[in-house]
Amino acid sequence: KIFTTGDVNKDGKLDFEEFMKYLKDHEKQMKLAFKSLDKNNDGKIEASEIVQSLQILGLTISKQQAELILQSIDADGTMTVDWNEWRDYFLFNPVTDIEEIIRFWKHSTGIDIGDSLTIPDEFTEDEKKSGQWWRQLLAGGVAGAVSRTSTAPLDRLKVMMQVHGSKSEKMNIYGGFRQMVKEGGIRSLWRGNGTNVIKIAPETAVKFWAYEQYKKLLTEEGQKVGTFERFVSGSMAGATAQTLIYPMEVLKTRLAVGKTGQYSGMFDCAKKILKHEGMGAFYKGYVPNLLGIIPYAGIDLAVYEVSL
Repeated sequence: KIFTTGDVNKDGKLDFEEFMKYLKDHEKQMKLAFKSLDKNNDGKIEASEIVQSLQILGLTISKQQAELILQSIDADGTMTVDWNEWRDYFLFNPVTDIEEIIRFWKHSTGIDIGDSLTIPDEFTEDEKKSGQWWRQLLAGGVAGAVSRTSTAPLDRLKVMMQVHGSKSEKMNIYGGFRQMVKEGGIRSLWRGNGTNVIKIAPETAVKFWAYEQYKKLLTEEGQKVGTFERFVSGSMAGATAQTLIYPMEVLKTRLAVGKTGQYSGMFDCAKKILKHEGMGAFYKGYVPNLLGIIPYAGIDLAVYEVSL
């Protein structure tokens, strides 16, 4: 949709000028959507405002559901969303109005809300027996693929600025995008996204399976799962999933910072890393990543359960 909308002259190509025009026009639409949700005009969207706005449209959600939506957008942990967070989240998502944003929220929250989600949803026994759980996981995987693809250019820009920022003092958002487009064309903005999308399914499945197994290990049969057990189970499930899919994180990052032609794809990247650096290269940075995942996974679920 970004390509078809941005291709003003309909020549089947999206050049840099058309791309920047699309971003500016889309930003204006997102500004209007933000203002319509910001009922008290304080420059921030709160959970109560999301509940109120959806009620006006005939949709009823709980405060906890609204907070889950906020959590998927909130970058600084304040449980409110300002304009910068809103713009960054939806800049590469081709939604155009509140109705489309609501549909996006409906399908993207609950299972996969981006790279930071470490706790899988819990499913009832009826859902497990009926097979509803795997359909929800599949739907969440598809939604996650869409959401991550939408924000992939920003994710790659973040990595580029982290790695190459010191080499160019003038690298900002505009300059970073321009440099990436100049070096590899519009398609290079999504470099590494394929690997990021592919790892969603195994990551989600492992989290769900591990979470269930750890809960069984930590509680006696028939005993209610407490907050502490959820904390530990979530932490261990997050660590298990990260351990298994971490090599794909390395591949995603290498592809994102690689130059045009350096790698022909994910498998070529893996082959070259293995040949020149050995198996250990696939777990570089693993320990700091794990140290961050373990407390986040546990605290995230424990706090969420207590707030219900």
